[in-house]
Amino acid sequence: MVFEDIDDYKAKINDDNLDIDETCVMVMKNCGPKGYPGMAEVGNMGLPPKVLKKGITDMVRISDARMSGTAYGTVVLHTSPEAAVGGPLAVVQNGDMIELDVPNRRLHLDISDEELARRLAEWQPNHGLPTSGYAWLHQQHVEGRRYRRRPRFPQGLSRERGRQGQPLILPMCIGRTRTWFSHRGAGT
Repeated sequence: MVFEDIDDYKAKINDDNLDIDETCVMVMKNCGPKGYPGMAEVGNMGLPPKVLKKGITDMVRISDARMSGTAYGTVVLHTSPEAAVGGPLAVVQNGDMIELDVPNRRLHLDISDEELARRLAEWQPNHGLPTSGYAWLHQQHVEGRRYRRRPRFPQGLSRERGRQGQPLILPMCIGRTRTWFSHRGAGT
């Protein structure tokens, strides 16, 4: 289920007719440094009530946003390049298959390279671009998150597990390093 921004998420999430179940991946776009200036903590997407009523307590959620350290769940945040600047997250559509492989640090959008290129060529930003002032300076000079090396793990943590055996949520990078994100198969 793809939400174009935080407002789209808020408008749809409580709708019992929303076409979503526990097998879906929730994607929220345009909440990164340029898409949501100031990058407020809006990445904590709650699950839809219709899924919670089934007793489901977690689903995979992906966004270019950030969220509070007190939030929890299977969440991939700070995807980069962000949707607002035309990163691959910008062209994810409802119905796309997405695979998350945390131990191998791989986020896989199952579309062909040709389909990705077509979608990116047709993509247009869906937010207004300022023409002056601080907002213009922000859009011209603020950059998204970049991961140049793998994170170090504090004592008691490993790549696979957090403290007390809880799953560890790692920041992932979409599109910047192909070993972390591919379109069709590993290493493509």
